[in-house]
Amino acid sequence: MGKPMSSFVLSVLFLVLFFDSSFSIPVTYNVLSLGAKSDGQTDSSNAFLDAWSKVCDSAEAATIYVPPGRFLLGKVEFKGQCKNSDITLNIDGTLVAPSDYNVIGDAGNWLIFEHVDGVSINGGTLDGQGASLWTCKKTGNSCPTGATTLEFSNSNNIAINGLTSLNSQKFHIVINGCNNVKAQRVTVSAPGSSPNTDGIHVSSSSDVTIMNSRIGTGDDCVSMGPGANNLWIENVVCGPGHGISIGSLGKDQEEDGVQNVTVKTATFTGTQNGVRIKSWGRPSNGFARNILFQDVIMNNAQNPIVIDQNYCPGDDDCPGQDSGVKISDVTYQGIHGTSATEVAVKFDCSPTNPCSGINLEDVKLTYNNQPAEASCSNADGSASGFVQPDSCLLK
Repeated sequence: MGKPMSSFVLSVLFLVLFFDSSFSIPVTYNVLSLGAKSDGQTDSSNAFLDAWSKVCDSAEAATIYVPPGRFLLGKVEFKGQCKNSDITLNIDGTLVAPSDYNVIGDAGNWLIFEHVDGVSINGGTLDGQGASLWTCKKTGNSCPTGATTLEFSNSNNIAINGLTSLNSQKFHIVINGCNNVKAQRVTVSAPGSSPNTDGIHVSSSSDVTIMNSRIGTGDDCVSMGPGANNLWIENVVCGPGHGISIGSLGKDQEEDGVQNVTVKTATFTGTQNGVRIKSWGRPSNGFARNILFQDVIMNNAQNPIVIDQNYCPGDDDCPGQDSGVKISDVTYQGIHGTSATEVAVKFDCSPTNPCSGINLEDVKLTYNNQPAEASCSNADGSASGFVQPDSCLLK
């Protein structure tokens, strides 16, 4: 019989097998090696698509690496179905949209991930170069609608970490038809005058978390459309912008509702609104329910707490009907700070579908160093603890 293996040899063999199976290094594709140019002038779209094709076809974890520099991209579609459900995009540089807004202005999206699973984006900056399109829109001339900078569509298990989005033509980040998405340490920056530049928009998606992010833009910092459910939004700084909004709802008569939303530890500075629910004044089977706004600071927000069921921006072609959207079980807890308008709490609800289960707990909002005012129409609920302005809810 041969001699048994020594304990030392066995230990070495174990370590080799352990590290081989548990610590395999993902294959990495550097976009420079695939022909991308970091000069901000040369279209590198094909190099990025080539990198995507390689990681998508990989049978094991794979990474696309974007080094420092500026990389010009046209519309790029990162499409599944992939063999791989562990794809990472590590960005140390800046991706730049075409300076001529017409190139992607009617494309809907600039960068879109569709039907993917297990994709993570780490770091980097996306520069949408939207200023010239915003200027065009202000002239009243015929202009493209504008492209969303980054969209995830019909995808699962998505992570966005440390990403910066600048000056999008339209929405900065859209999450549509997705499940299990976590966005953290996201920075969004655009002027308060930039039109329709929502920071992060979520629709038809579940189990979405947005944390530790700073959003300043020309529309809603975070907006939640029909079909958004199980959302957790925490430690978000908003301003400039239109606040954190559920809606608009009721645009279509048949649409999914919004439910199970928590907005916690948010700060609003100089925003048009604070925490808002908005619906059009027309028939709809939509709803918003089981909503919690908790531990929120208002710094001179124009409408700190608002439910608007007669939403009609610009008062242009307003439906002028009763909203069919049913709003219920909404709690405002620990909302403190200052209002830029005298009416800091406004519940303008539907006469045929009154808001119900509206709860105010520990609310203190002032206007010009005096208690602010509240306005209620067709809103039922309760108040507990210290509440200022005095509640106008029907019990």
